[in-house]
Amino acid sequence: MFIQTEQTPNPATLKFLPGEVVLAEGTLDIRDAEAAERSPLAARLFLVDEVEGVFFGNDFVTVTKSDDADWQTLKPVILGVIMEHFVSGQPVMLDASDIGAAHSQDTENGPDAEIIGQIKELLDTRVRPAVAMDGGDIVYRGFDNGVVMLQMQGACQGCPSSTATLKMGIENMLRHYIPEVVEVRAV
Repeated sequence: MFIQTEQTPNPATLKFLPGEVVLAEGTLDIRDAEAAERSPLAARLFLVDEVEGVFFGNDFVTVTKSDDADWQTLKPVILGVIMEHFVSGQPVMLDASDIGAAHSQDTENGPDAEIIGQIKELLDTRVRPAVAMDGGDIVYRGFDNGVVMLQMQGACQGCPSSTATLKMGIENMLRHYIPEVVEVRAV
């Protein structure tokens, strides 16, 4: 088994591509060992002291390290854990119902239903594929008085360029296509 790695815009996060499906659908952001119990792979990764976060996408695993850890030392350990897991044949998740949806469950029957639908469509078709390339995801969390609330996950969470991505990229695009959008905020 050959696992590729890719750097992300976040220097504390590295993207691992095992060449196999990690999650068939959705994404999962795990920020501590307790939450990792529902995933044998995440639980094994959190046994490595320097691991502070694990994010699963369709075909990748993104790992966030502590500030004092060095990727030269940590990378071979994480590669070994991921390789052992996939060779063992264990599932990535014990219960697939834990996998997060890309959008909060907003009621789409109100006066903003059409706007919310347009926002979600643009996020799904133009934004999420781009941030997945960087090892992360952006999840829609709401729309109120012209303000779109988004949650950054994976490599995007805590990334130095995430504010620029939100303001210069996503906010400008949404404002261009949907005049009712006046601002984008991270939650």
